[in-house]
Amino acid sequence: MQEVCDFIKECGTYYLATIDGDQARVRPFGTIHIFDGKLYIQTGKVKPVYKQLIANPKAELCCFKDGTWLRLAGKLIPDERVEAKKSMLDAYESLRGMYDENDDNCIVFYFEDATASFASFGGEPKEIKF
Repeated sequence: MQEVCDFIKECGTYYLATIDGDQARVRPFGTIHIFDGKLYIQTGKVKPVYKQLIANPKAELCCFKDGTWLRLAGKLIPDERVEAKKSMLDAYESLRGMYDENDDNCIVFYFEDATASFASFGGEPKEIKF
């Protein structure tokens, strides 16, 4: 899991895909964090992505760096614990202007039943499950 988290952080931006009814939706994200032995992302409850993940928790992210890409698929499970939100916001101080762990908007999700697939042209694929 640490290797996956480190790669995503090094990429800086990743793209998260969700399902909205029968339409796939993709958007850029930047938060990734390990807390309590789980890999987390963060968003706001007012955003469509939150509603999409509540309706269907299956999601996939993708990022690319130096000729290698990572696809991470799994279920994103909401975590309402203040400690989980605080840990994320402490790791991303720039979000503090928009979110607070005690507000009604900030939400973190962790990956469950995740499969990370690293690939590159000509290289051997690598898979990590957590």
